[in-house]
Amino acid sequence: MTDDRLTRRRALALGGFALASATAGCQVTSDGGPTGETTSPANTDADADGDGSGDSPTGGETDVPSEQPTEDDGDETGTSAFEDLSVGAERVASGFTSPIGLEIPQVGRRFVVDQTGQIYLQDGDGVHKEPFLDVSDRMVDVSGYSEQGLLGLAFHPAFEENGRFFVRYSAPSREGTPDGYSHTFVLSAFEAEPDGTTADPDSERTILEIPQPQANHNAGAVAFGPDGYLYVATGDGGRADDQGNGHVEDWYDAVGGGNGQDVTENLLGSILRIDVDSEATQSPRNGGGETADEESDDEPYAVPDDNPLVGEDGLDEQYAWGFRNPWRFSFGPDGRLFVADVGQGAWEEVSVVESGGNYGWNVREGSHCFQAEDCPDESPRGRPLEDPVIEYPHGGSDVSGIAVIGGYLYDGDAIADLRGRYLFADWRAQGRLYAAREPDGDDERWPTTTVSVESDEQFGPMVLSFGRNPEGELFVCTTAEGQVTGETGAVFRLTSA
Repeated sequence: MTDDRLTRRRALALGGFALASATAGCQVTSDGGPTGETTSPANTDADADGDGSGDSPTGGETDVPSEQPTEDDGDETGTSAFEDLSVGAERVASGFTSPIGLEIPQVGRRFVVDQTGQIYLQDGDGVHKEPFLDVSDRMVDVSGYSEQGLLGLAFHPAFEENGRFFVRYSAPSREGTPDGYSHTFVLSAFEAEPDGTTADPDSERTILEIPQPQANHNAGAVAFGPDGYLYVATGDGGRADDQGNGHVEDWYDAVGGGNGQDVTENLLGSILRIDVDSEATQSPRNGGGETADEESDDEPYAVPDDNPLVGEDGLDEQYAWGFRNPWRFSFGPDGRLFVADVGQGAWEEVSVVESGGNYGWNVREGSHCFQAEDCPDESPRGRPLEDPVIEYPHGGSDVSGIAVIGGYLYDGDAIADLRGRYLFADWRAQGRLYAAREPDGDDERWPTTTVSVESDEQFGPMVLSFGRNPEGELFVCTTAEGQVTGETGAVFRLTSA
């Protein structure tokens, strides 16, 4: 084991060096691919990440909006333009089906997550033809319009030493998932092979399983926080309104449901926080509030003692709740947690999330009462319903869309105009991005504006996710399809325009 870890660490370190060294001689052919590259998905630029240089994830129903935005709503909610911003977009990889994630744990090694079940490594040799990991044989079938699939990837902070990483995927219903449910949410740990170019598919260890009532609102993002704990986003279970089969009753009577406000019956509609490096203080949850049986004495995770519901009425894994479909989250340079939550029929939102925070769904959609003229501003526990820092409507504003795609607070050097701005998008991006800046005063809402994108290749028109390299530079994953099909998925590196 010691020799394997030393070999793995050396391989992982050398892999990043190889990509950085390879860039000087990389030629690009007229068709956008590197000279001599035959990999698929196609590599179109294998230069370094930082050497100095579901289909829709949404389920954004349009059936019953909570409030109908007007032309003036953009200014009132802080979405009026504050400056003229533009960026360049250089395509660095293509040929994917639905690239819903990009993780760059080391300089020179990009890992592209394809919703169809594969993780592809891009290094100095381009995009490897053989996937780094393929879990498609463990997933539900994914095709057409789907919010299921391989939805999240997080590398352990000590990946270079231990080779551990974590994935989130949609599996056929497993033991403990009630009849009539759609599938099972699975969070698993894997280990990379010693050479660092592939993972051992037999190394899977299931960390968490959550029964999913419907096929949509799966969220899926997983990431390690600056505290070393693993954060996991879960949707409200699917369907519309947070109602129906698998959606429990909560404290709010004006609107039926739902899982977003419940913290005692299941782990849906929440941000979870678990410790994957310590022995469990209790048997792991199966996601429904019951404890799961484990064949091994080694429990897969522990609960941090300072999680907000430890010792209170509620499931200990909960860190924050009141979410509908949190599609992508990230930690800023100062450690703040930014969570984008896809709305239903009227409002999209991004919140700065704190421990024990209740972010409103399905009492509110954004900062607006959902399907009610009036609504409370706190829960029976006395916890306030937190407003988002960013929200935009489904129409009537320059900044508008149907499904928010969470991004990053930019702290790189390549694009001076974006430094300190939160860059994000809508799924229906139509060739542009959005940027928000933190207000100087006491304003709750961050002013937000559009960002035009200049590229020699087709950019989107759909945006699926963002990625960030160790130097703080940003990447965007796009597709030309509204379904999980084809090979139009691509990864772009953002540059100055």
